[in-house]
Amino acid sequence: MLGRSAFSRTGSFRPENLGQNAMAMIGNVCFSFFVVGVLVFTIMAATYEPEDPLFHPSTKITTFLTSKSNATFKSDNTVVRTGEDFMAANETVFGSIINSTDVENFASAESDSHCDVNGPVDCRDPEVFHLMMRATIEKFQDIHFYRFGKPVRGSNDSNCDMAWRFRPKEGKAAAFYKDYRRFEIDRYENCTLSVVSIGEYHTGVNARKRKKHQKAGLEKTPTNLDLANALPVVGEVVNDSLPVVESESSFSHGKYLIYEGGGDRCKSMNHYLWSFLCALGEAQYLNRTLVMDLSICLSSIYTSSKQDEEGKDFRFYFDFEHLKEAASVLDKEQFWADWNKWQHKDGMNLHLVEDFRVTPMKLMEVKDALIMRKFGSVEPDNYWYRVCEGETESVVQRPWHLLWKSRRLMDIVSAISSKLNWDYDSVHVVRGEKARNKELWPNLDAHTSPDALLSTLRDKIDEGRNLYIATNEPDTSFFDPLKDKYGTHFLDEYKDLWDENSEWYSETTKLNKGIPVEFDGYMRVSIDTEVFLRGKKQLETFNDLTSDCKDGINTCNVAAN
Repeated sequence: MLGRSAFSRTGSFRPENLGQNAMAMIGNVCFSFFVVGVLVFTIMAATYEPEDPLFHPSTKITTFLTSKSNATFKSDNTVVRTGEDFMAANETVFGSIINSTDVENFASAESDSHCDVNGPVDCRDPEVFHLMMRATIEKFQDIHFYRFGKPVRGSNDSNCDMAWRFRPKEGKAAAFYKDYRRFEIDRYENCTLSVVSIGEYHTGVNARKRKKHQKAGLEKTPTNLDLANALPVVGEVVNDSLPVVESESSFSHGKYLIYEGGGDRCKSMNHYLWSFLCALGEAQYLNRTLVMDLSICLSSIYTSSKQDEEGKDFRFYFDFEHLKEAASVLDKEQFWADWNKWQHKDGMNLHLVEDFRVTPMKLMEVKDALIMRKFGSVEPDNYWYRVCEGETESVVQRPWHLLWKSRRLMDIVSAISSKLNWDYDSVHVVRGEKARNKELWPNLDAHTSPDALLSTLRDKIDEGRNLYIATNEPDTSFFDPLKDKYGTHFLDEYKDLWDENSEWYSETTKLNKGIPVEFDGYMRVSIDTEVFLRGKKQLETFNDLTSDCKDGINTCNVAAN
């Protein structure tokens, strides 16, 4: 008995039990694999980061924004994408197009045959209205019309001003445009009326402002009115005055969020928006008013001085009117003035958060009137967008739809496109430092030379076409050889749209408390890019003109991922 193995004392390994034991072992192994699989899947699900509106996970964008390396993957500091760029330009949203037949039917229903041959032109006469609409539709063949405003008297008895809402026929941007022009009208002895001339873009200033509750002269109601009303209207009067709290009572009952400090100032516009929209997204998640600093710092990459420049107004670059109407925001200076007046009296408390790892979800139960996130001095942990990383990313969404480009800048884009009758092709030619850097872009200089451009354009752009050239080449005479084949146009050709006599100059100076505003590098690139994007045919440097990669040698596949 003592010499027997321990195994022999159990019945487990008897021959008749081997099959049963084998099945039990296999079952245990399979269950172990199942448990491990569930654990791996759980970890993957918990750490997965969904795609954001810029079509890259935020960790990639964070790495990109914070990188200080000299790698060949260089930051592209051109214009940022904003809310309207993500909106689908679906023709059904815009409504029905007004055509000549609609005008004829409208006129026959309302016309009045009475006239005074020697009297002034009555701009309110339906016959005059009909004449002006028909002349407009016939003259501007490359745009669709959606609304005509009623004409008003111009500068004298023989002219009338009229406004209309339109879009270019081949427009890709989800937006309406508004133009208003001056019409010179003659009346002959037989009472026949004739439009002698139509003024340039925005010359009909008396028709610019539509009176409150005034109905349009002729308009087809869009199928989806709410969607149509949500679109930007470039050319309308901009009202971006600061929002004001109605009363002490409304202020004291409000809930607010403010971000203070941090390392986001004077960074690229991409970085600024990534952080600002994080703050705005958190404010919306917490159902609080965002207290925002409208004074921003423009990075040296956009300034003529090559130095960071403080004191730039948010409203120079973005549509604050849309933001304040679509979201709850307050100006920082105004907020602190009201807070200092009423905080003690009304018992309003402040909740301070100094760690970005405190998530918005943990702040949902905070009852204090003001939540202040205070950021330190150590980068990159003091970047605002760190709040929206990790588990917060799937909960707090950046509200891109609330941020549009400045309508004042977009009005300049519309003016340039209108001067070209919305009938032009465009080419984007990147030169400058990249063309001089043969190590990263070995072919760019040669591929963007005048001879090479002529060779490339020959098969893609019809001879004689208007060609808008968006470029960072400072000497536009470089492109003179192209003039034999095309009508070339450049941004600086339209300086009158932002010089001291322009509407833009007047309005931005007023915003800036009487101090003239420089038309800076970001504004230039923004407008240059947007005019390019409105060309009927568009050729891009790194897709159409050169075999070099946009971000340097061997990065083409990286950029595509």
